[in-house]
Formats: sequence, structure tokens, C-alpha cells
Amino acid sequence: MIKKHPSNIDLASVLSYKLPLPGVLSIIHRITGIILFFALPIVLWLLQYSLESAESFAHLQECMDSFLVKLVLWGIVSGLLYHLVAGIKHLLMDVGIGESLEGVDKASKITIVVSGVLIVLAGGLIW
Repeated sequence: MIKKHPSNIDLASVLSYKLPLPGVLSIIHRITGIILFFALPIVLWLLQYSLESAESFAHLQECMDSFLVKLVLWGIVSGLLYHLVAGIKHLLMDVGIGESLEGVDKASKITIVVSGVLIVLAGGLIW
């Protein structure tokens, strides 16, 4: 069997391809997983530092007043919340719930809404 591979791929047409919503959310789910992987040592270090002594806990509380620290913390929590909601969607699909095209589209929209609400609530708690 002779395979015909394209000899010249038009990069402009590849970049102009519009991914469907479930595809975009799947990529974001992978990106948030990578972010959480790299954020885990930071969070564990902060936990360890807060448990060292009363002084270190007080110092960490003072640092939490910084806008930049709150922004980074909110980013980590936002990644965690989105990853959690999208992971639950994937688990439901693994057991056969929402596997149709309409179900996947509806589940993607629900994922956006639920994770958005949770992220806004987390931002309100952090600030």
C-alpha cells in the first residue's frame, strides 16, 4: 500500500483551524495539570514553613497581604478548581454519562460555568 503524505503542509491553514469547545477544554485541563505539578512544591513548602513555629506562621500571614502573593495563590487555586471540575467531567464520561456529541458539548459548557463560579468565589475568599 502506497501512503500519500503531504509534501508541503500549509501552516496558515493549520493555525486557522478552530478547535471545538471540548478540545479546547481538554487542552486547558492538561495545562492546569502541568501548572499544578509545578505549584505543588511551592504549596508544600508554604505549608511546611507555616508549621515550623508561631513566628514563621505570623511571617507567612504578613506575606499573604501582598497583592502578588494573593494573585499567585489565586492562580494556583483557580488551576486546581478548573482541573477538579474538568476531571469530574472526564470521570462521568468514563462511566458512560454524556458521551454523545450533544452531551459532550453540554458538559463542556457546564464545566465552564461551574469552574468559573468556583474561581470567582475563591477569588472573593482570597481577597
